[in-house]
Amino acid sequence: MAASLTRISYSSAFTFSASKTSVLSPSLFASSIKVPTFSPLTVKPLCSTFAPHAAHAISFTRHATSTPASVLDTSTKTFHGLCYVVGDNIDTDQIIPAEYLTLVPSNPAEYEKLGSYALIGLPSSYTTRFIEPNETKTKYSIVIGGANFGCGSSREHAPVALGAAGAKAVVAESYARIFFRNSVATGEVYPLESEARICEECKTGDVVTIELGESRLINHSTGKEYKLKSIGDAGPVIEAGGIFAGGAFGSGFFDFCQLRGS
Repeated sequence: MAASLTRISYSSAFTFSASKTSVLSPSLFASSIKVPTFSPLTVKPLCSTFAPHAAHAISFTRHATSTPASVLDTSTKTFHGLCYVVGDNIDTDQIIPAEYLTLVPSNPAEYEKLGSYALIGLPSSYTTRFIEPNETKTKYSIVIGGANFGCGSSREHAPVALGAAGAKAVVAESYARIFFRNSVATGEVYPLESEARICEECKTGDVVTIELGESRLINHSTGKEYKLKSIGDAGPVIEAGGIFAGGAFGSGFFDFCQLRGS
């Protein structure tokens, strides 16, 4: 009996639902649904008055690369005079002791005084002094050394002292890197390398000539000639007065140093 009542109730509910749906006309059902309409999307800038900063042009002023031919050309450059001979491992403290580093080379009076102390640190075994007592200039315009000339501390006063004393060039079997670079950077002396150990074949007081163009040293006292290594791109830098005076040659000099391992 309960089962029959359940089926009758279910049937009546279904019939009522179907009849309820059928009485709704399609036109009434459709009109009850409102479809939203959309206007086109308009994008506005955050700030209509925004304008990018004007680009600023950056200009660089290069050093003049034109230099008189007399400065650039070292092929005819020669040095002639007496030579002063030293041995191996002449360090910068022997060239100019630390107690004289307070002298300022940019001051003409102190520059001259600095030169008067050049090579004063050599041991007493060097009986002939590079500069005579009470003198400010040397009579030896060319210094001849052995291996590792200019080793020790990296003081630029060392080549400056030699130049201030009147030396024009140093000829050594090899150099400490920092001394070579300081010599070129200051433009004080030409650091030339020999292919032979000429410090054992020349003696202090010999008359010598250096020909840069031919890369050779002539000892007129013995009649012998010696081949030197080319000074290369460092030559014009020294001739121009160093890195700062010859700024146009700076990059060439550092390229040269990298190639030779200095």
